[in-house]
Amino acid sequence: MSQKKFGESIKLGVLIFLLKIFFKIEQHLLKIKNNNYPKIQVIFSMWHCDQCLTYGIEDKSKFYALISASNDGEIIAKAAECLNIKSVRGSTKRRGVAASLELIEKLNEGNSVGIMVDGPRGPKGKVKDGIINIAKLSGIPIVPVAWASKDKNFKIFNTWDMFRVPIGPCKTAALYGDPIYIPSELTKEEIKIWCQKIEDEMNRLQSELENNYENYI
Repeated sequence: MSQKKFGESIKLGVLIFLLKIFFKIEQHLLKIKNNNYPKIQVIFSMWHCDQCLTYGIEDKSKFYALISASNDGEIIAKAAECLNIKSVRGSTKRRGVAASLELIEKLNEGNSVGIMVDGPRGPKGKVKDGIINIAKLSGIPIVPVAWASKDKNFKIFNTWDMFRVPIGPCKTAALYGDPIYIPSELTKEEIKIWCQKIEDEMNRLQSELENNYENYI
């Protein structure tokens, strides 16, 4: 191993170690009130900015998150293991097909999965067709999720997705939509229509949660 690669490996290890410490501490400080949480196996549809919402998954032993195959994704995936969150690695541009097949395999084994539908590089708030294809092939319904907080420790970063993360004691609320079943046969145009339907429902849930926050917290 070259000196440069060795240095990068050390840096990566340190970042993973520090993030694991943060995750372990934060899991005891963060409160997520789940509303309308599904009691069946589902595909959770989340925005990229809401990755920390996975803290609130109620049965992490039967859950896999789709995480980018990038170096940043490696840090997140390794650190998330301390929360018992398992991952499938891939994105639209890297391991896309392989990751989709692996997600379908996990669903066939009885797990639920989480997909950040506008990740890993946006555009922000636009649902990509991967989740529709996976739901179509697996027969497992999609459940859109919204997340909000009025706590001062709920921080928003100036990233492309306006990444949101609780830092310290924090109260948040999550609102889960009703299961959405995708037909097994769809044309390309129909897939686009379903992407828009999921996007509209995610926006509706977010608006409902933010406008009536006190009813959900």
